[in-house]
Amino acid sequence: MLYIRDMLSYWEQQSLIAYDCIVIGSGIVGLSAAISLKEKSPRRRIAVLERGLLPVGASTRNAGFACIGSLTEILDDLEHMPSEDVVALVHLRRKGLQLLRARIGDERMDYRENGSYELISAAEAPALERLDEVNELLGGILPGPAFSLADHKLAQTGIVAEHLVQNNFEGELNTGKMMRTLIDLAIERGIEIKTGCEVLGLDESPGTVTVRVAGGLTLTAAHVAVCTNAFTPALLPGLDITPGRGQVLVTEPVKGLPFKGIYHFNKGYYYFRELQGRILFGGGRNLDFEGETSTELKLNETIQADLEEKLRTIILPGKEVAIAYRWSGIMAFGGTKQPVIRAHSQRIFLAVRMGGMGIAIGSEAGRMLAGLVPA
Repeated sequence: MLYIRDMLSYWEQQSLIAYDCIVIGSGIVGLSAAISLKEKSPRRRIAVLERGLLPVGASTRNAGFACIGSLTEILDDLEHMPSEDVVALVHLRRKGLQLLRARIGDERMDYRENGSYELISAAEAPALERLDEVNELLGGILPGPAFSLADHKLAQTGIVAEHLVQNNFEGELNTGKMMRTLIDLAIERGIEIKTGCEVLGLDESPGTVTVRVAGGLTLTAAHVAVCTNAFTPALLPGLDITPGRGQVLVTEPVKGLPFKGIYHFNKGYYYFRELQGRILFGGGRNLDFEGETSTELKLNETIQADLEEKLRTIILPGKEVAIAYRWSGIMAFGGTKQPVIRAHSQRIFLAVRMGGMGIAIGSEAGRMLAGLVPA
């Protein structure tokens, strides 16, 4: 019986299927890990494998928020996590954004700070009494107060809310340009990116890892970095990773849109921003946790209808706006909000479960993973 390897040429077997490190997943974390690995060992031969022509998780399907977390989200975290863990998580987001900006440059991904705000409802007003407490908690990792009351800006936006809280350390960016630049940087550094390369399994031996890909071909590497976020259990079962699908819509251009910047509400479950005169609005996963626990890229009609209703009643009250785009993206969550960045075995390493904060955490998660892989 002939196998695929038997059909490979001498040259292919000698030079084109063996690597020092293979990174699985070409999203923010995977590309960042590959770039960090190259920075650590420039002569290391690295390949990034992506099952589709484009990343299919959240890296190219997010809202472009460069965020560290809203006030009510952090207060909710404090109900479920030790305060030191909450601070460490915010610090990780802050470091990740700083690394992303230093590596890419603000202009190459249209990074802007047009203001970041959280809408506070009447029921959430007690959170304002803890604003100073949270600022003090985060004071050791931020150069100034994280949050400040901004009710004086609310009327000019036309948005319906009881209060407005400004986040002083968040921005926005162009997701497509960010990913395009990460791809360009990886290629410039000699990293191979192979799209349409679905990984079916990993076989680890004392000296190498064999990576089985669709079509019967096998690649080998001294080390493998798995950066597949919500899709990781298909390769490595048993991990505490639950997919979470996010719904997004973008309107047609809105004439005279009265606000810029990015906005959150309801503990970060909803988020919107001005985008070239349009409104990008996403979230609502909390309306159907069970239904959105999926890796299927599909629209949830109930949540999409809820987004449209909130668009008409909260963001643009009384106005009818046409919807130009709709999509979904796949995030990954677990028993805690901490990402999983660790050695899975002697030769396989993980940086997964970004908790919906891939833009913020991704670059630092990739750098941390690269630090675990032996040179």
